Amino acid sequence: MSARLSIDDYAARFHEEPGYLDFAGVGPIGDTVRQEMEAFASLHEGARFGSYSPIYEQDARVRSAVSALTGFRADQVVFQPNTSQGLMHALFGITGGVALSPAEFPSLTFATVRAQQALGVVSPVWLEPDHGRITPGNLRDQLDASVVAVAVSLVDFRTGYLVDLEGVRQVVGDRLLIVDATQGFGVVDAPYGLADVVAAGGQKWPRAGWGTGFLALSDRALEHLTPVWSGFTGTAHDGLPVDAVPAPASDARAYAVSHSDPIAMARFSAALEEIADVGVPQINGRISERVSDVIDTADEFAIPVVSPRAESERAGIVVLEPDADQLTVLVAALHNHGVSATTRGGTVRLAPHASTAAETLAMLRSALLSFSTAVGR
Repeated sequence: MSARLSIDDYAARFHEEPGYLDFAGVGPIGDTVRQEMEAFASLHEGARFGSYSPIYEQDARVRSAVSALTGFRADQVVFQPNTSQGLMHALFGITGGVALSPAEFPSLTFATVRAQQALGVVSPVWLEPDHGRITPGNLRDQLDASVVAVAVSLVDFRTGYLVDLEGVRQVVGDRLLIVDATQGFGVVDAPYGLADVVAAGGQKWPRAGWGTGFLALSDRALEHLTPVWSGFTGTAHDGLPVDAVPAPASDARAYAVSHSDPIAMARFSAALEEIADVGVPQINGRISERVSDVIDTADEFAIPVVSPRAESERAGIVVLEPDADQLTVLVAALHNHGVSATTRGGTVRLAPHASTAAETLAMLRSALLSFSTAVGR
């Protein structure tokens, strides 16, 4: 399907202040999401006769929007308020060994360990990553018969590494493949259909705001997982189930607990529909250009880049690792020049988006020039 919105028109709908390079942390919303939020808030406020009908239609809308970007059927998708809750649903429903790196974002590690502690049916199998990365090669030698599922991040939050999903799928075989897609969803044209479980939030790259996300489950996942957290909205019952507790639905609805925020659904839907209009490959292409610009600027001042340089191994994250005694100076230089970034574990994470403009890159260059001057380079 051809794009109906140009990448320039898409970028022009966002108005973050110059210097913002922290989209891997939070993605500021744009015109489309803000207008959607305001429109539905007005409906909610007015409560005119019949005005709530569109609000009640948002569940179907958001599942359709996620389906369009992931390839999962709408009945395989359930709205979640964040990635972590979606992963909790999945990991609490597994029986057997789950292989994952201890360096994964805590959404995965906490869900796995908490499931083990609470139910005693899940066993974490801790993987040894290859310089922080899970690759098909190093994964292959660490799987044994006890492993029934493998959990990975589409894009690692610390290294910026874009996982080889096709290679991992081949190594995983008939085990379940669980993917935390938060750091790539909406900007990476990934083969999501290779996974059995995909969870992502909308507060980062999709720029839909907090309280938005989804859980997508393949038919095989639905067959093997137990919907431990299945509330009264998670049944196939037509209407409110009272005076009885029906069994969980056979599709993704089983992984709902209660009624979700329909305005959050509307925000998420609007963001995803806009992404579909411009096309993920086009967004990815523009971000790739910006990532290259950031890397080139770091190279100009000889600041080590420890995230991947190859386009096939990266998404939107650039990680800088100065000498340990120079980290504070670098952070101060970025702060003094108005550049937003994330500092963690001795590194600085920069993450541009399609709307990142030349002024932001100029501010970054000024900051790195100040840093270089301060440390005597």
